[in-house]
Amino acid sequence: MSENLDEIIANFELLDDWDDRYRYLIELGRGLAPLPEAAHNDENKVRGCASQVWLAVRREGGPGEGTHLHFLGDSDAHIVRGLVALALAIYSGRSAREILSTDAFAIYEKLGLAAHLTPQRSNGVRAMIDRIKSDARAAAA
Repeated sequence: MSENLDEIIANFELLDDWDDRYRYLIELGRGLAPLPEAAHNDENKVRGCASQVWLAVRREGGPGEGTHLHFLGDSDAHIVRGLVALALAIYSGRSAREILSTDAFAIYEKLGLAAHLTPQRSNGVRAMIDRIKSDARAAAA
């Protein structure tokens, strides 16, 4: 992904209108690195999302809490793909310890997303973050 979390937050703050913010989320999703077709499998599928969401993880370094996790993700829905891109900006490339101590929901709240997502999409975001944290716990063990 070309934008880091600080750039994403700054860009969100520049956008007053929610239609513009949704368009920006869709653009973030378009900027995701492609997930290889073989990674669109049952093992990588995130359970609890209404849309199809896949997350693939690659570990670097380690073992233990110093292990860094790199994620690739995809979704069949444009806005959800943008939410995947945001989650990857928050977590990908970080150590297991950093992932476990980072509250993505606080960031979603800061961006105003928590108040503007349907309950179904909020549940999907929670499932995605739970999956990322589960991968981090496994890497830290």
